[in-house]
Amino acid sequence: MIWLVAFLSCVGVICAEAPFNHNVHNQRVIGGHDAEPNTWKWQVSFQKNAYNDGYFYHICGGTIIDAFYVMTAAHCIDSMDARQYRVVVGEYDLFEYDGSEQFRNVDLIVVHPGWTGDLAIGNDIAILRLADPVYDNGSVAVAELPAFGQTMPHGFECHITGWGLMDLVGTVPAILQEAAINVVEHSVCSQPDWWGSVALDTMVCVGGDGIISGCMGDSGGPLSCFTDGAWRVHGVVSYGPYNCNMATKPTVFTRVSSFVDWIYTVLNYHQ
Repeated sequence: MIWLVAFLSCVGVICAEAPFNHNVHNQRVIGGHDAEPNTWKWQVSFQKNAYNDGYFYHICGGTIIDAFYVMTAAHCIDSMDARQYRVVVGEYDLFEYDGSEQFRNVDLIVVHPGWTGDLAIGNDIAILRLADPVYDNGSVAVAELPAFGQTMPHGFECHITGWGLMDLVGTVPAILQEAAINVVEHSVCSQPDWWGSVALDTMVCVGGDGIISGCMGDSGGPLSCFTDGAWRVHGVVSYGPYNCNMATKPTVFTRVSSFVDWIYTVLNYHQ
């Protein structure tokens, strides 16, 4: 995975690897705190059997967008062999079996056709079709998505969640982390002393205060914002600075509202 390194090599991949047998390995939200159980029910742990040893490693986050589908970042996919991956929904403590989890194999990966591997070009979004549907067990829910083209004003409060790195020492959390974080509008984020030209209007910037940010292991996870009377997933973690929580270098998300037409086309085509 990637997290915009030296600005584009360690950005947003929030890669994680920490094994266990619920069989996982991981990374966390910097400046966050333990989420309450059953709060962010659309959050997914996207995992890979990286070494073909029966152990799955948390590599990225994701969002449930349908009983059969999960949305994540395209940069989280380093192999199109769906058999190497699984998703866990209803997850809370990554290293313990809570009884709320549902484990699902992936049987199809659809990467946005505009994804080139270059984070600065954008289109960092992918959809995973599951072999079997997930169901509402009290800990799982399908995310609401925004309307096409919807944006949020500067300073609007959203929430970032994930099991990404908690600090630059490499501390990884067991419990799902969350943090309130403010939107940085495109006209600010695209200024030269912020992200400049690599911040596109198909992206959402949040944070940039040097305190709260996403980090390796959070990639692909949701940006949840309360809009139009409901919690909606407005972003997919894409990239950030190499040291994660750097002033004027916000965490950057793929803007879901720019891709909702493509998302629904994929879901309808692959039913």
